[in-house]
Amino acid sequence: MRLSRRLRLTVVVLVLLFLGVGRGVEMRRLSVALPRDPSAPAPARLDAERMVLDLQVLASPRFQGRATDTPGGALAGQLVSTRFHELGLTPFGSAFEQPFTFVHRSVRALVRRDRPFARTFTGARNIVGYVRGTRLPDEVIVVSAHFDHLGVVRGDLYPGADDNASGTAALLAIAAWVHAHPLARTVVFAAFDAEELGLRGSTAFVEHLPFPRGQLRLNLNIDMIGRGDHGRLIVSGVRDAPAVLAPLALAAARTSAVRVHEGYDRPTWLTGLMDDWTQSSDQGPFHDIGVPFLYFGVEDHADVHEPTDTADRIDPVFYRAAAETVLSALLEAGK
Repeated sequence: MRLSRRLRLTVVVLVLLFLGVGRGVEMRRLSVALPRDPSAPAPARLDAERMVLDLQVLASPRFQGRATDTPGGALAGQLVSTRFHELGLTPFGSAFEQPFTFVHRSVRALVRRDRPFARTFTGARNIVGYVRGTRLPDEVIVVSAHFDHLGVVRGDLYPGADDNASGTAALLAIAAWVHAHPLARTVVFAAFDAEELGLRGSTAFVEHLPFPRGQLRLNLNIDMIGRGDHGRLIVSGVRDAPAVLAPLALAAARTSAVRVHEGYDRPTWLTGLMDDWTQSSDQGPFHDIGVPFLYFGVEDHADVHEPTDTADRIDPVFYRAAAETVLSALLEAGK
């Protein structure tokens, strides 16, 4: 039965109204920063100088954009592994490296002749270590960041300073602090490979957890925290498990030197087609197996996935404050 023209128009209007209301609600939510305690000093626990240096090194031409299964990507993995060893983290087994393989299929290959449709990656590796909890060692929090990026594309180097040398260097700084000040719960630090190829590293990790699944309580994922062009750090994921996650987000914001906003964690059809970040980074595979997550990142800027994502465009003041904010959330979760 064919719908009348008037009925079709009514349906279209109702759909547009629904999308408009959803977008308005989400934009209002995003516009309000989580409360900060004005009497609480902003913490300065991390070695910000070393963190910025690690970022600069990872984004330098020597690493050739850190593409998966390339010499530059392997060098980045080696750097993280060496730093884990220097920091005193404990590996699962005999080494921090956890190799994995996967087949990547490229839709672009259907219209471009310079790449195969399917490619097998045999040199991917996650770098994973942990600090054992002092009181509840069988309860595990995974702090993650991906170290890979796009590499060299058609002769152009993509340094990936914000995406995601910033998260990797922050991971190292937080790991150093936690090793010196162990938490009640065990904290696993996971530097993932092949995020840019479809969250492959985090998927491999979740599919082959190096500890019992029942011990996994939470994922804190860090991806792009090096500059806040809009002046705000986004924490996404609270809507997935508000009873567990809202207190962590509030604790992180309470002493943060940057404005912390919740958002981008509701289905696009409920938010007027605004972005849903649930599957946009390595928290996705954790969400898929029912693990609560908080994703810390910034909204896209002009240099995302561009050769201009260079270390000189990182805002060191914002960067340090953002990393401290992630640590505050971890401390609340790790009690």
